[in-house]
Amino acid sequence: MEKNKILIIEDEAAIRELLCMNLEAVGYETETACDGTEAERKIREDRGEYDLALVDVMLPGPDGFDLIEGLNGKEIPCIFLTAKADVASKVKGLRLGAEDYIVKPFEMMELFARVENVLKRRRKLKSTVELDGCRIDLAGHKVYEDGEEIQLKPMEYDLFLFLCRNRNVAFTRNQLLDKIWGGDYGGETRTVDVHVASLRKKLKAASRIQTIPKLGYRLEV
Repeated sequence: MEKNKILIIEDEAAIRELLCMNLEAVGYETETACDGTEAERKIREDRGEYDLALVDVMLPGPDGFDLIEGLNGKEIPCIFLTAKADVASKVKGLRLGAEDYIVKPFEMMELFARVENVLKRRRKLKSTVELDGCRIDLAGHKVYEDGEEIQLKPMEYDLFLFLCRNRNVAFTRNQLLDKIWGGDYGGETRTVDVHVASLRKKLKAASRIQTIPKLGYRLEV
């Protein structure tokens, strides 16, 4: 699978490791820098390797605001992840050219959504998602397994893609209804069960969708 690569610029080791673990679990590749000086070097040496940077503002050496000129010069979109919650800092970060500004602490699911939105907006999101011989063609809205196109209904496609993009993350049935069918959908949670069962019949790769008793589903990799 061709993966989007994210540069994580964060001086706190625990946060850095947590970001790497969670982003890699849902299919991204990561690289890290632990201070502004190391980040400057990696940005300067970049040859189109990084699709996005997650940047703390308060760093040893050059701070996050100092780094954004180099990121902009390399056309690496930036999301600030910082404890600086004051409005002046938010405005400064966005005016310098950041795509987004997220205040710590934050929920991982929110971060995943914002990362994906930025990659889509900047047209950097990889055009295919692959899993166990199954390939999702995002541009064509089609799914292939072992080279053969598999006919999926629109909601089956959306559900499978969502679970593939958020692999190893558990979702309740209500969360999946909200994400795939929308908050206004008035149907029952059994709708999710029916679609998961259909995916398991149509796709060998869908056998990775695990049922979590009394909760919902998770696609395990």
